[in-house]
Amino acid sequence: MKKIITNFLLLIFCSVPRLIKAQIRTDRINVINDARHSEPKFIENISFTPSGDRPSHGFIEIQPLLKKELNARNISSASSIENISPQQTKYAMMLDVAIESIKNTTLYQFIESWYGTRYRMGGTTKKGIDCSAFADKLLSAVYALVLPRTAREQYKFCEHISKDDLLEGDLVFFNTRRGVSHVGVYLANGHFVHSSRSQGVMISSLDDSYYSRRFISGGRVN
Repeated sequence: MKKIITNFLLLIFCSVPRLIKAQIRTDRINVINDARHSEPKFIENISFTPSGDRPSHGFIEIQPLLKKELNARNISSASSIENISPQQTKYAMMLDVAIESIKNTTLYQFIESWYGTRYRMGGTTKKGIDCSAFADKLLSAVYALVLPRTAREQYKFCEHISKDDLLEGDLVFFNTRRGVSHVGVYLANGHFVHSSRSQGVMISSLDDSYYSRRFISGGRVN
């Protein structure tokens, strides 16, 4: 009887490794088949950042906004990525607007080239520039418009418009020191670009408490 039990146990121990190997082989085949028949997820984990030199204010990861835009519009991921530039995506995120609304490449290339330039009273170059000189250079380079030198003169030169009527390229005026003393250029969605005393050339929002309290009027150059 003991001999029978011993042979039975030996048979089991000899069979187990073969069963395990067979199961492993089956599992591998199943994994390969699943991989062959599963649908590829092309853009699921894609992220990228702007190429080339990064401006002094740093870079922005664009993947979350890009996925949101593509999903909202049910657009083909591959074709959309080919047509979207990193610059478009970066400024769309900064202005909180749709990527495809960033169409004026000349405007945003100009802003990119000046972004972070320090403020300098009376300055007109990339070594330092004040708000009215920056507004004049932007409107001249992008829209072929010429402005007077100071913010007060620019205010008198413009047609005055309300905040609700602002369009890309309009001026925005503020009372920061005894009357009209600061000017910026409107972009979109309540945002404007300007040369600020604290941070130089940058993008700010009209809804910021500081600028909201000091806003005087918009200005349109005809």
